[in-house]
Amino acid sequence: MSVSLYSVKLARAVLVVQLVTFVVIGALFALKDVAWGASAIAGGVAAWLPNILFTFLAWRLQDQSPAKGRVAWSFALGEVLKVFATVIFLAVALGGFGAVFWPLAITWLSVLVVQIVAPAVINNKG
Repeated sequence: MSVSLYSVKLARAVLVVQLVTFVVIGALFALKDVAWGASAIAGGVAAWLPNILFTFLAWRLQDQSPAKGRVAWSFALGEVLKVFATVIFLAVALGGFGAVFWPLAITWLSVLVVQIVAPAVINNKG
């Protein structure tokens, strides 16, 4: 999510919708088993926290006027850090905590889909 393309208000709204998405999915999976619910929450966190980190980095750099070409490098570096953070969160959830794969994967993918779909829906309403 590039904050330069979206307003700060939209970025916050997308993050809130992502949070609500993985909390609701986690609660639904918890109806089956608490371990499934915890795994779903872990999958949501693995997608959501890197987005928060990327968004804060983008907000911080938004006020600066970087030299030509540095914007692309800053964006690329932010995306690389986001991918590494996601991989680390998923590895810790699966390997360290023994999360159940399917609830984790479904929630992780759901949060990613919300990241793509929510801006279009929010922009059409506003």
